[in-house]
Amino acid sequence: MKKGNPWALIPFVVFLILFIGSSVITGDFYAFPVIVAIAISGAVALAMNRKEPFARKVDIFCQGAGNLNVMLMVVIFLLAGAFSEVAKGMGAVDSTVNLALSFVPQNLLVVGLFIIACFISLSMGTSVGTIVALAPIGVGISGHTDFSLALIMGAIIGGSMFGDNLSFISDTTITAVRSQGAQMKDKFKVNFWIVLPAAIVTGIILGAITMGESAQVEYLSYSWVKIVPYLLVIIFALVGMNVFLVLALGISLAGAVGLADGSYHLMSLLEKIGEGMAGMYEMAFLAILIAGMVEVIKFNGGIDYLLHLTTRKIKSKKGAEFSIAGLVGLTDLSTANNTIAILITGPLAKNIADQYGIEPRKAASILDIFSCTVQGLLPYGAQLLAAASIAGISPVSILQYSFYPILIGICGIIAILIGYPTKKKA
Repeated sequence: MKKGNPWALIPFVVFLILFIGSSVITGDFYAFPVIVAIAISGAVALAMNRKEPFARKVDIFCQGAGNLNVMLMVVIFLLAGAFSEVAKGMGAVDSTVNLALSFVPQNLLVVGLFIIACFISLSMGTSVGTIVALAPIGVGISGHTDFSLALIMGAIIGGSMFGDNLSFISDTTITAVRSQGAQMKDKFKVNFWIVLPAAIVTGIILGAITMGESAQVEYLSYSWVKIVPYLLVIIFALVGMNVFLVLALGISLAGAVGLADGSYHLMSLLEKIGEGMAGMYEMAFLAILIAGMVEVIKFNGGIDYLLHLTTRKIKSKKGAEFSIAGLVGLTDLSTANNTIAILITGPLAKNIADQYGIEPRKAASILDIFSCTVQGLLPYGAQLLAAASIAGISPVSILQYSFYPILIGICGIIAILIGYPTKKKA
């Protein structure tokens, strides 16, 4: 293997300095727009390697940015954003929350909140969106019981990370699958059986902690019809329908329900679709800019150097899998964004996976699981910050109840050690 050129990694260093440095100075991890940090880092990449004509380097950048997988990812981001916004706008989130709460026994409300968060995040594909929907309810429940707000927020964050890690319309899942060339349903099946024990154990722990407590919650009205688009998207994706068709059908069905019950008229529905797509513009352009920058870094020898550095002590397939887990975990620790972490490490993970015979479905699962493990434990990550802000508590206080992110990391390690899943027969 080529040793590569460590100096080609300077754009990555610039990005981390801008992103982390600004957070230290301002005290806000999201003060410096990430897209600006990536744009500056991309410019640094283009300025390097003066032996190559600038026009040639721009061509290389554009080839990486316009990669087939990147463009597919961008379109899926836009469709996923449209579906999520249309479904939310016609009341699907409220109906799902209220329906679930009406079936949860009063003495299992915290466990119930965890399970509800699991389903909503699986349906919506966003952990932060799930937290924003459920955290106010959690605050209300805390006010009627002796449960600490930190415990309730920990349960909600855990459930939100379940769907963030598994949902067919989650940006982390889309990014992991596309970067490794895996099939969505294959990755889901592998990932699901790895994290299911973590979800079950989390439910048991929450039940044990809150045993004997109960609360009275006022239940709002709900509509089964409004929940159907979420259910169908999950079912269609599981049976292997093309993701474009799944999301197009989801948008159409959610829009039809909204038109039928008066939530939308035609123009407001179209506006909502536009808003949903616009909400994903930053993520789409991040994917494009990062892919272009990585291609230039690769051309300059940076990826070869990273591969040499990370694989020189690997002696087995399991070692390669732990290497991928460590890479994405460290990147997420640095960027506080699991999607960006997967975008950055995805090409490197793909090279390692190809070299050591790791199946795409397993590589994608490792990227998603370990990025979510770290993300769910970051006091400066969007998930803990959002929950803490709504609850009016410190994000650090929630960490002691962050059972699920820790457990999925443990389950991910066990899956690597036991060699799950076994290789598909040709």
